[in-house]
Amino acid sequence: MTLSKTDLYHEVAQQAQALMAGEKDVIANLANLSALMFMRLPQLNWAGFYLLKGQELVLGPFQGKPACIRIPVGRGVCGKAAETGLAQCIHDVHEFEGHIACDADSNAEAVVPIYQNGQLLGVLDLDSPYVGRFDQDDMNGLQNLVNILQDAIA
Repeated sequence: MTLSKTDLYHEVAQQAQALMAGEKDVIANLANLSALMFMRLPQLNWAGFYLLKGQELVLGPFQGKPACIRIPVGRGVCGKAAETGLAQCIHDVHEFEGHIACDADSNAEAVVPIYQNGQLLGVLDLDSPYVGRFDQDDMNGLQNLVNILQDAIA
């Protein structure tokens, strides 16, 4: 039996809560969450995090091919999410002005800002080789995962 997307995100959220229960270390939680998302969410070719350092996002824990190490705030999908504080659901990255192609195989992207103590910590970033891979159900599920993470590291 195949799970609905909503049910899948519910299961992943339960697993994320169990993985992060009682753990406050940011890097440990980011590492486990990136592995969990890459393992459980279908049609991804990259799942990970960028952490804010000054005016740049610096590569954090991830699963997938080697990635861009530094992204200026305001550039690309991750930089726009960091600059605006708004989640980004990009149907086709090739239509996004200023897209940074860290992996030529990526065609869709979802990015959600992460906060710690009211300050931007960084962003969750998912890439897919499939145009249109991410929709509002994904964004709701990813925001819930980020909320669980933010609660764990508060």
